[in-house]
Amino acid sequence: MECAGKGRGTRCMGSARRRCGRCGAVAYCSVSHQVCEKPGSRCSFLSKRGIHQLGMWMHECCCFDSEEATSSLASFDSLRSKDGGWNLLGDLCPCHGPISPISECLSSWFDYYEWRCIPLHSPVALLLHWPLTIYHAAHIACAWSSTVETRKLCIHYLGPEKELLQLAAFGELLALFPGVQVHIEFIGPAIPQQRDGEKIILCSYARCLDADCICNFSSENLSQIAITSKSTSVTLQLRSGLYHERYRDLAEDLFPHLIIAPNAGIAAYPSWLPTIELIKEMNVPAIFSDYCEEACHLAACCIKSVTGRSLSLPIQLNPFRQPMMVEDSALLLPCYSNCFLFGI
Repeated sequence: MECAGKGRGTRCMGSARRRCGRCGAVAYCSVSHQVCEKPGSRCSFLSKRGIHQLGMWMHECCCFDSEEATSSLASFDSLRSKDGGWNLLGDLCPCHGPISPISECLSSWFDYYEWRCIPLHSPVALLLHWPLTIYHAAHIACAWSSTVETRKLCIHYLGPEKELLQLAAFGELLALFPGVQVHIEFIGPAIPQQRDGEKIILCSYARCLDADCICNFSSENLSQIAITSKSTSVTLQLRSGLYHERYRDLAEDLFPHLIIAPNAGIAAYPSWLPTIELIKEMNVPAIFSDYCEEACHLAACCIKSVTGRSLSLPIQLNPFRQPMMVEDSALLLPCYSNCFLFGI
Protein backbone atom coordinates (compact mmCIF):
# COMPACT_ATOMS: atom_id res chain seq x y z
CA MET A 1 0.00 0.00 0.00
CA GLU A 2 1.19 3.50 -0.87
CA CYS A 3 1.61 6.12 1.86
CA ALA A 4 -1.43 8.41 2.03
CA GLY A 5 0.90 11.32 2.77
CA LYS A 6 2.93 10.90 -0.42
CA GLY A 7 3.29 14.11 -2.37
CA ARG A 8 2.93 16.49 0.58
CA GLY A 9 6.35 18.03 0.07
CA THR A 10 8.50 15.69 2.16
CA ARG A 11 9.87 12.29 1.19
CA CYS A 12 8.32 9.09 2.53
CA MET A 13 10.38 7.42 5.26
CA GLY A 14 9.68 3.86 4.12
CA SER A 15 6.83 1.48 3.37
CA ALA A 16 3.30 2.41 4.49
CA ARG A 17 2.92 0.18 7.54
CA ARG A 18 1.27 2.61 9.93
CA ARG A 19 -2.52 2.29 9.48
CA CYS A 20 -5.04 4.94 10.47
CA GLY A 21 -6.44 4.06 13.91
CA ARG A 22 -9.93 5.33 13.05
CA CYS A 23 -10.79 3.87 9.66
CA GLY A 24 -7.98 1.39 9.13
CA ALA A 25 -8.31 1.98 5.41
CA VAL A 26 -5.32 4.23 4.79
CA ALA A 27 -1.71 3.82 5.80
CA TYR A 28 1.29 6.07 6.34
CA CYS A 29 5.05 5.65 6.28
CA SER A 30 5.61 7.56 9.53
CA VAL A 31 4.03 9.68 12.25
CA SER A 32 5.17 12.86 10.46
CA HIS A 33 3.13 11.94 7.39
CA GLN A 34 0.12 10.90 9.50
CA VAL A 35 0.02 14.06 11.67
CA CYS A 36 0.11 17.04 9.38
CA GLU A 37 -1.49 20.44 9.04
CA LYS A 38 -4.78 20.56 7.20
CA PRO A 39 -4.15 21.60 3.59
CA GLY A 40 -5.51 24.90 2.41
CA SER A 41 -9.19 25.03 1.56
CA ARG A 42 -10.54 25.27 -1.96
CA CYS A 43 -11.60 28.83 -1.22
CA SER A 44 -8.06 29.86 -0.26
CA PHE A 45 -6.62 28.02 -3.27
CA LEU A 46 -8.97 29.82 -5.67
CA SER A 47 -8.58 33.17 -3.91
CA LYS A 48 -4.78 33.10 -4.26
CA ARG A 49 -5.26 32.74 -8.01
CA GLY A 50 -7.90 35.47 -8.27
CA ILE A 51 -10.64 33.12 -9.48
CA HIS A 52 -12.72 32.61 -6.33
CA GLN A 53 -16.46 32.86 -7.11
CA LEU A 54 -15.81 33.78 -10.74
CA GLY A 55 -17.44 32.16 -13.77
CA MET A 56 -16.93 28.41 -14.00
CA TRP A 57 -14.83 28.45 -10.81
CA MET A 58 -17.84 29.62 -8.80
CA HIS A 59 -19.01 26.04 -8.39
CA GLU A 60 -15.72 24.65 -7.05
CA CYS A 61 -16.12 25.62 -3.40
CA CYS A 62 -18.73 25.54 -0.66
CA CYS A 63 -19.47 29.27 -1.03
CA PHE A 64 -21.87 28.33 -3.81
CA ASP A 65 -24.95 27.04 -1.93
CA SER A 66 -27.64 24.66 -3.19
CA GLU A 67 -30.16 27.47 -3.74
CA GLU A 68 -27.78 29.34 -6.02
CA ALA A 69 -26.93 26.10 -7.82
CA THR A 70 -30.60 25.42 -8.56
CA SER A 71 -31.06 28.94 -9.87
CA SER A 72 -27.98 28.72 -12.08
CA LEU A 73 -28.97 25.32 -13.41
CA ALA A 74 -32.30 26.76 -14.50
CA SER A 75 -30.61 29.57 -16.43
CA PHE A 76 -27.20 28.04 -17.16
CA ASP A 77 -25.57 31.38 -16.42
CA SER A 78 -22.11 29.89 -17.05
CA LEU A 79 -22.90 29.66 -20.78
CA ARG A 80 -23.28 33.41 -21.13
CA SER A 81 -20.41 35.36 -22.60
CA LYS A 82 -19.50 37.00 -19.31
CA ASP A 83 -18.92 33.63 -17.65
CA GLY A 84 -17.70 31.50 -20.54
CA GLY A 85 -13.98 32.13 -20.00
CA TRP A 86 -11.17 30.86 -17.80
CA ASN A 87 -10.67 34.15 -15.93
CA LEU A 88 -6.94 33.39 -16.24
CA LEU A 89 -4.10 34.85 -18.28
CA GLY A 90 -3.48 33.18 -21.62
CA ASP A 91 -0.29 31.38 -20.60
CA LEU A 92 -2.20 29.55 -17.83
CA CYS A 93 -5.07 28.05 -19.84
CA PRO A 94 -5.92 26.30 -23.13
CA CYS A 95 -7.81 29.17 -24.78
CA HIS A 96 -6.98 28.23 -28.38
CA GLY A 97 -5.98 25.20 -30.42
CA PRO A 98 -2.83 23.20 -29.61
CA ILE A 99 0.52 24.11 -31.15
CA SER A 100 1.30 20.49 -32.02
CA PRO A 101 -0.92 17.49 -32.88
CA ILE A 102 -2.06 15.33 -30.00
CA SER A 103 0.17 12.35 -29.21
CA GLU A 104 -1.14 8.81 -29.66
CA CYS A 105 -2.41 8.69 -26.09
CA LEU A 106 -2.08 11.11 -23.19
CA SER A 107 -1.59 9.15 -19.99
CA SER A 108 -1.22 11.76 -17.23
CA TRP A 109 -1.83 15.37 -16.32
CA PHE A 110 1.88 15.96 -16.91
CA ASP A 111 1.49 14.73 -20.51
CA TYR A 112 -1.52 16.98 -21.02
CA TYR A 113 0.04 20.12 -19.54
CA GLU A 114 3.21 19.59 -21.59
CA TRP A 115 1.22 19.07 -24.82
CA ARG A 116 -0.88 22.22 -24.21
CA CYS A 117 2.18 24.25 -23.09
CA ILE A 118 0.59 25.08 -19.73
CA PRO A 119 2.69 25.40 -16.53
CA LEU A 120 1.99 22.78 -13.89
CA HIS A 121 0.90 25.40 -11.34
CA SER A 122 -2.12 26.28 -13.50
CA PRO A 123 -5.43 25.30 -11.82
CA VAL A 124 -7.23 24.32 -15.06
CA ALA A 125 -7.17 20.60 -14.17
CA LEU A 126 -9.86 21.38 -11.57
CA LEU A 127 -12.28 21.86 -14.48
CA LEU A 128 -10.68 19.86 -17.28
CA HIS A 129 -11.03 16.55 -15.44
CA TRP A 130 -14.49 16.35 -17.10
CA PRO A 131 -13.35 16.34 -20.77
CA LEU A 132 -10.08 14.51 -20.01
CA THR A 133 -12.01 11.72 -18.28
CA ILE A 134 -14.15 11.42 -21.43
CA TYR A 135 -10.96 11.22 -23.51
CA HIS A 136 -9.45 8.54 -21.27
CA ALA A 137 -12.71 6.57 -21.11
CA ALA A 138 -12.93 6.52 -24.92
CA HIS A 139 -9.48 4.98 -25.09
CA ILE A 140 -9.83 2.34 -22.39
CA ALA A 141 -13.29 1.33 -23.66
CA CYS A 142 -11.90 0.86 -27.18
CA ALA A 143 -14.50 3.33 -28.49
CA TRP A 144 -11.60 5.26 -30.00
CA SER A 145 -11.03 2.73 -32.80
CA SER A 146 -14.54 3.14 -34.23
CA THR A 147 -14.20 6.91 -33.89
CA VAL A 148 -11.03 6.92 -35.99
CA GLU A 149 -12.88 5.08 -38.78
CA THR A 150 -16.12 7.10 -38.83
CA ARG A 151 -14.82 10.47 -37.55
CA LYS A 152 -17.90 10.58 -35.34
CA LEU A 153 -18.23 9.96 -31.62
CA CYS A 154 -21.62 9.76 -29.89
CA ILE A 155 -21.55 9.63 -26.09
CA HIS A 156 -24.43 9.22 -23.66
CA TYR A 157 -23.35 11.11 -20.53
CA LEU A 158 -25.43 10.08 -17.51
CA GLY A 159 -26.23 12.05 -14.37
CA PRO A 160 -24.51 15.41 -15.04
CA GLU A 161 -24.78 17.93 -12.23
CA LYS A 162 -22.03 20.45 -11.48
CA GLU A 163 -20.52 20.07 -14.94
CA LEU A 164 -23.70 21.57 -16.39
CA LEU A 165 -22.47 24.87 -14.96
CA GLN A 166 -18.98 24.39 -16.46
CA LEU A 167 -19.86 23.43 -20.03
CA ALA A 168 -17.38 25.86 -21.58
CA ALA A 169 -14.59 23.58 -20.33
CA PHE A 170 -15.92 20.85 -22.65
CA GLY A 171 -14.65 22.98 -25.54
CA GLU A 172 -11.31 21.25 -24.92
CA LEU A 173 -12.79 18.19 -26.65
CA LEU A 174 -12.10 20.11 -29.88
CA ALA A 175 -8.39 19.56 -29.24
CA LEU A 176 -8.68 16.08 -27.73
CA PHE A 177 -10.67 14.68 -30.69
CA PRO A 178 -9.29 16.53 -33.75
CA GLY A 179 -11.24 16.02 -36.95
CA VAL A 180 -14.06 14.25 -35.08
CA GLN A 181 -17.70 15.25 -34.78
CA VAL A 182 -18.39 14.77 -31.08
CA HIS A 183 -22.02 14.56 -29.97
CA ILE A 184 -22.80 14.22 -26.27
CA GLU A 185 -26.25 13.51 -24.90
CA PHE A 186 -26.36 14.88 -21.33
CA ILE A 187 -29.13 12.93 -19.61
CA GLY A 188 -30.08 13.33 -15.95
CA PRO A 189 -32.64 14.61 -13.44
CA ALA A 190 -30.50 17.66 -12.62
CA ILE A 191 -31.29 19.13 -16.04
CA PRO A 192 -34.30 21.45 -15.60
CA GLN A 193 -37.45 20.62 -17.54
CA GLN A 194 -37.36 24.01 -19.25
CA ARG A 195 -33.93 23.15 -20.73
CA ASP A 196 -35.01 19.69 -21.94
CA GLY A 197 -34.13 19.17 -25.60
CA GLU A 198 -31.84 22.19 -25.78
CA LYS A 199 -28.81 21.90 -28.06
CA ILE A 200 -25.50 23.69 -27.40
CA ILE A 201 -22.77 23.87 -30.03
CA LEU A 202 -19.25 24.56 -28.79
CA CYS A 203 -17.31 26.03 -31.70
CA SER A 204 -14.42 27.60 -29.77
CA TYR A 205 -12.36 27.24 -26.60
CA ALA A 206 -13.03 28.98 -23.30
CA ARG A 207 -11.39 32.42 -23.42
CA CYS A 208 -8.50 33.90 -21.42
CA LEU A 209 -8.12 37.41 -19.95
CA ASP A 210 -5.55 38.65 -22.45
CA ALA A 211 -7.28 41.30 -24.56
CA ASP A 212 -4.85 40.80 -27.46
CA CYS A 213 -5.12 36.98 -27.49
CA ILE A 214 -6.56 35.32 -30.59
CA CYS A 215 -9.30 33.73 -28.46
CA ASN A 216 -10.82 37.16 -27.75
CA PHE A 217 -11.23 38.14 -31.39
CA SER A 218 -14.40 37.31 -33.29
CA SER A 219 -15.06 33.58 -33.10
CA GLU A 220 -16.76 33.81 -36.51
CA ASN A 221 -13.61 34.83 -38.38
CA LEU A 222 -11.00 32.99 -36.29
CA SER A 223 -11.76 30.03 -34.04
CA GLN A 224 -14.82 28.86 -35.91
CA ILE A 225 -13.08 28.91 -39.30
CA ALA A 226 -10.08 26.99 -37.97
CA ILE A 227 -12.28 24.37 -36.37
CA THR A 228 -14.63 23.96 -39.32
CA SER A 229 -11.71 23.44 -41.67
CA LYS A 230 -10.76 20.37 -39.67
CA SER A 231 -14.34 19.03 -39.56
CA THR A 232 -14.24 19.16 -35.77
CA SER A 233 -17.34 19.98 -33.75
CA VAL A 234 -18.74 19.42 -30.28
CA THR A 235 -22.51 19.31 -29.85
CA LEU A 236 -24.16 18.97 -26.45
CA GLN A 237 -27.81 17.89 -26.20
CA LEU A 238 -29.70 18.21 -22.91
CA ARG A 239 -32.26 15.63 -21.73
CA SER A 240 -34.07 15.84 -18.41
CA GLY A 241 -34.81 12.61 -16.56
CA LEU A 242 -33.36 9.19 -15.85
CA TYR A 243 -31.61 7.32 -18.64
CA HIS A 244 -33.89 4.28 -18.69
CA GLU A 245 -36.89 6.61 -18.91
CA ARG A 246 -35.53 8.82 -21.71
CA TYR A 247 -33.58 6.34 -23.83
CA ARG A 248 -36.55 5.51 -26.09
CA ASP A 249 -36.91 9.22 -26.91
CA LEU A 250 -33.49 9.38 -28.55
CA ALA A 251 -33.18 9.18 -32.31
CA GLU A 252 -31.80 5.99 -33.82
CA ASP A 253 -28.84 7.85 -35.29
CA LEU A 254 -27.81 8.82 -31.74
CA PHE A 255 -27.01 5.26 -30.67
CA PRO A 256 -23.87 5.66 -28.53
CA HIS A 257 -20.33 4.49 -29.13
CA LEU A 258 -19.79 4.97 -25.39
CA ILE A 259 -21.80 5.51 -22.22
CA ILE A 260 -20.12 7.38 -19.39
CA ALA A 261 -21.43 8.13 -15.89
CA PRO A 262 -19.10 10.33 -13.82
CA ASN A 263 -19.23 10.09 -10.01
CA ALA A 264 -22.14 7.70 -10.43
CA GLY A 265 -22.80 6.51 -6.86
CA ILE A 266 -24.48 3.36 -8.15
CA ALA A 267 -24.75 1.71 -4.72
CA ALA A 268 -26.36 4.81 -3.22
CA TYR A 269 -29.24 5.22 -5.70
CA PRO A 270 -31.69 2.37 -6.49
CA SER A 271 -32.71 4.24 -9.66
CA TRP A 272 -29.47 2.98 -11.22
CA LEU A 273 -30.68 -0.63 -11.32
CA PRO A 274 -33.07 -0.33 -14.32
CA THR A 275 -30.46 1.78 -16.08
CA ILE A 276 -27.85 -0.98 -15.58
CA GLU A 277 -30.35 -3.49 -16.97
CA LEU A 278 -30.85 -1.29 -20.05
CA ILE A 279 -27.10 -0.90 -20.61
CA LYS A 280 -26.73 -4.68 -20.41
CA GLU A 281 -29.31 -5.08 -23.20
CA MET A 282 -27.70 -2.37 -25.34
CA ASN A 283 -24.31 -4.09 -25.25
CA VAL A 284 -22.45 -0.78 -25.41
CA PRO A 285 -19.22 -0.03 -23.49
CA ALA A 286 -20.10 1.85 -20.31
CA ILE A 287 -17.54 3.55 -18.07
CA PHE A 288 -18.42 4.71 -14.56
CA SER A 289 -16.40 6.73 -12.08
CA ASP A 290 -16.65 7.36 -8.37
CA TYR A 291 -14.98 9.34 -5.62
CA CYS A 292 -13.19 6.46 -3.87
CA GLU A 293 -12.31 2.82 -4.44
CA GLU A 294 -14.75 1.51 -1.83
CA ALA A 295 -17.69 3.12 -3.66
CA CYS A 296 -16.56 1.34 -6.83
CA HIS A 297 -16.47 -2.05 -5.09
CA LEU A 298 -20.00 -1.51 -3.78
CA ALA A 299 -21.11 -0.50 -7.27
CA ALA A 300 -19.54 -3.66 -8.72
CA CYS A 301 -21.64 -5.77 -6.35
CA CYS A 302 -24.82 -3.96 -7.44
CA ILE A 303 -23.94 -4.39 -11.11
CA LYS A 304 -23.28 -8.11 -10.69
CA SER A 305 -26.65 -8.55 -8.96
CA VAL A 306 -28.33 -7.14 -12.08
CA THR A 307 -26.16 -8.46 -14.91
CA GLY A 308 -24.91 -11.68 -13.32
CA ARG A 309 -21.44 -10.78 -14.60
CA SER A 310 -18.29 -9.28 -13.18
CA LEU A 311 -16.93 -5.98 -14.44
CA SER A 312 -15.49 -6.05 -17.96
CA LEU A 313 -13.14 -3.22 -17.02
CA PRO A 314 -11.67 -3.68 -13.53
CA ILE A 315 -11.57 -0.86 -11.01
CA GLN A 316 -8.61 1.39 -11.73
CA LEU A 317 -7.25 4.81 -10.85
CA ASN A 318 -8.17 7.56 -13.30
CA PRO A 319 -5.01 9.44 -14.34
CA PHE A 320 -7.21 12.46 -15.09
CA ARG A 321 -9.05 12.63 -11.77
CA GLN A 322 -9.59 16.07 -10.27
CA PRO A 323 -6.33 16.72 -8.40
CA MET A 324 -7.88 18.31 -5.31
CA MET A 325 -9.53 16.32 -2.54
CA VAL A 326 -13.26 16.73 -1.93
CA GLU A 327 -13.91 18.84 1.16
CA ASP A 328 -16.22 17.77 4.00
CA SER A 329 -16.69 14.24 2.67
CA ALA A 330 -18.88 11.97 4.79
CA LEU A 331 -16.39 9.14 4.23
CA LEU A 332 -13.25 8.63 6.30
CA LEU A 333 -11.34 8.15 3.05
CA PRO A 334 -9.62 10.53 0.66
CA CYS A 335 -12.17 11.36 -2.06
CA TYR A 336 -11.55 12.95 -5.45
CA SER A 337 -13.97 13.72 -8.27
CA ASN A 338 -13.69 11.10 -11.05
CA CYS A 339 -11.07 9.32 -8.97
CA PHE A 340 -11.59 5.65 -9.92
CA LEU A 341 -12.99 4.12 -13.09
CA PHE A 342 -14.63 0.78 -13.90
CA GLY A 343 -16.74 -0.52 -16.74
CA ILE A 344 -19.27 -3.03 -18.03
